[in-house]
Amino acid sequence: MREKRVIISGGGTGGHLFPALVLGQKLSQKDPKIELTFVGSGRETERTIVARHEVRFVPMRIEGLKGRGWRRLKALALLPGAFLKSLGLLMRIKPALVVGVGGYSSGPIVLLASWLRIPTLILEQNVRPGFTNRLLLRWVKKAVAAFEASLPYFKGKGVCLGNPVREEFYAVPQKKRDGRLALLVFGGSQGSHFLNRSVVETLPLLGPVKDRLAIHHQTGERDLDWVRTSYADQGFAAAVVAPFFIDMPDLFAKTDLVIGRAGATTCAELIAARKASILIPFAQAADDHQAGNAALLKNAGGADVLLESEWTPSRLAEKILDLLEHQDRISLMEKNLDSLKKDAAVEAIAELCFELMETRR
Repeated sequence: MREKRVIISGGGTGGHLFPALVLGQKLSQKDPKIELTFVGSGRETERTIVARHEVRFVPMRIEGLKGRGWRRLKALALLPGAFLKSLGLLMRIKPALVVGVGGYSSGPIVLLASWLRIPTLILEQNVRPGFTNRLLLRWVKKAVAAFEASLPYFKGKGVCLGNPVREEFYAVPQKKRDGRLALLVFGGSQGSHFLNRSVVETLPLLGPVKDRLAIHHQTGERDLDWVRTSYADQGFAAAVVAPFFIDMPDLFAKTDLVIGRAGATTCAELIAARKASILIPFAQAADDHQAGNAALLKNAGGADVLLESEWTPSRLAEKILDLLEHQDRISLMEKNLDSLKKDAAVEAIAELCFELMETRR
């Protein structure tokens, strides 16, 4: 039955894949007969995540074109194969809808689907639309924006419904303050070397208050050993250092302050859970979109921002120590995030998906 088949495509990082999985889960809840196929880049992080969720996943051999220098030649060489594989999937599955959630792997299949008159939808999680979504905008039926500030980019095709975030984040209770500061450090699903180094180099300045800090630090696989050793050497024996934390909503509930990057999914989860943060945007992000995301939260009064170019151990330590001593500021930051919150975002996006499928019929 054609109307029961949906392809959700996008990836390169967990930041694209998690919204896809959340949307797929909601579609299945609303109609258990739907057949879902997820298409991604096939990176190891993605394979690990989809294996845990037990979904039908098709890896696409494709790489990004934006800002890659000479490596762009390899990416261009992979494009014909990606288009052929995408065409084969579309002809075999015959979907009623193709959804692109951002990332370079969504490009070929969403574009081909639009040419074949299959309803198409793109989701943009960042304030500033990414390169792939900007290219696809001309062809797709609708574009879902996470923030009102993004709508002018979408030229009448956009509708602001929010970001698909796991419902558990909306249920995170406000943490009671006890004079200590529970910190969660994480740089996205793959970790961030800059963030890992930044926090480790700040530890000596936090030593005098280490008994008042409870730290969980997600490093990614590559930096795990040296970061764990650094915490031990600086006397932070109680710090929990791991490559990846699976139950992030539960960890958010135990956290007063998040120190992290400003990827779209991270920001969406901070908003949904109302968690105060110190954001250090990834300076090399395409179109500097992380700086735009961070600025949105900062302007709402929900986050402090420290740019990579401004970072020093003393500046980061100063922000942490200030919030340790003035925890009423953390409570205010949490409250301020309400202005950015979109309740039931995934429900609204799923409803739009069903409306578009009806046009196919």
